[in-house]
Amino acid sequence: MTAEELLQRYAKGERNFQKAQLSGIDLKGAYLSGIDLNSADLSEAQLSDAILTKASLHNTNLSKANLTGTNLSGAQGNSQNMISANLSGANLSGSCFNHSKFWDANLNQANLSGANLSSANLTRTSLIEANLSKATLSSAILTQADLTKADLSRADLTGVTLQSANLQGAKLQLTKLSKSNLSWVNLDEAYLVGADIQGTNLKKSSLQGASLEAANLQGANLIKANLDGANLKQADLTDANIYAVSIQNADFTGAIMPDGEIYKPETSEKLSQKVTSMTRKIIRTDKAPAPVGPYNQAIAATGTMLFVAGQIAIDIRLNDIVYTDDVAKQTEQVMANLEAILTEAGATWLDVVKTTVFLKDMNDFAAVNAVYAKYFDAETAPARACVEVARLPKDVLVEIDCIAVI
Repeated sequence: MTAEELLQRYAKGERNFQKAQLSGIDLKGAYLSGIDLNSADLSEAQLSDAILTKASLHNTNLSKANLTGTNLSGAQGNSQNMISANLSGANLSGSCFNHSKFWDANLNQANLSGANLSSANLTRTSLIEANLSKATLSSAILTQADLTKADLSRADLTGVTLQSANLQGAKLQLTKLSKSNLSWVNLDEAYLVGADIQGTNLKKSSLQGASLEAANLQGANLIKANLDGANLKQADLTDANIYAVSIQNADFTGAIMPDGEIYKPETSEKLSQKVTSMTRKIIRTDKAPAPVGPYNQAIAATGTMLFVAGQIAIDIRLNDIVYTDDVAKQTEQVMANLEAILTEAGATWLDVVKTTVFLKDMNDFAAVNAVYAKYFDAETAPARACVEVARLPKDVLVEIDCIAVI
């Protein structure tokens, strides 16, 4: 269908263009309010400055489409494909695009106030200076998204994944971030006054100069986070994990500390003792045998030590041993079990400093090592020992334990 034909039919009152093949069509500046484009293909279409208010876009393919300045307010589009689309300056206020795919899309300076993007995938999406106030983003994926100076005031980010996202200078006043994953996130200078961050993972995130006054940080994971110069006046840190947090020039006046104590200036020395720094150094020497696999000769580390018991190939869903004759698959299950325990403790594979591998048959070493190598970078991998034993629990083929420092 050509653009001229579509516009003529629309002008005559037709609104149903479901499943239309419109790839590459030029509808720049077109007035198409209330149009039904469900399951239509508009990939690489030119729709800049078009009026698509209250449009129906369920399962519509708009990948790589140009929607710069387009008005999509009130549009509905569950499971829509917006991959690599350009929506800079577009108006999506009050729209519903839950479960839609936006990864690698450009939404810079777009208006998404009050929009519903729950469970949407916005991986690597650029949302610089976008307006997301009062938007619903619960369970959305924003991994590596750029939200620099975005307005997320009163937005619902419950259960959202923001790992490695950039939220520098973002406004998050009274935002719901409970139980979200914000590990490694850049929140420098972010405005989080009164935000709900209860149970949120902020491990190794940067919050330098952030405003967290009266924020709810109960049970939050702040291991190795940077809070230098941050304002935490009246914040609630009850049961929060602040191990190895950097707090230079941070203001905790009136804050409730992890142990329930109200912070006072005279308790600053006590707080500093709790926030002990952790170091991890790779030890290498040419005077000892060089590593011949994904491990290092030694690791020097300081901090809280985590001793993880030996794990075997038990699948908790079955509560029984799996893959009794496949050592590689048993190793995958073992590593999954170890990872679950590390995660619960607030640790990752990067925190592991020593492992021991127990094999029923040393001839299985290559197969086990191939799986093991997927979890560790050879340059930073922990020290390791590997031994053959006469018998393992439940006659499994492999057992692995580890020591981590957090």
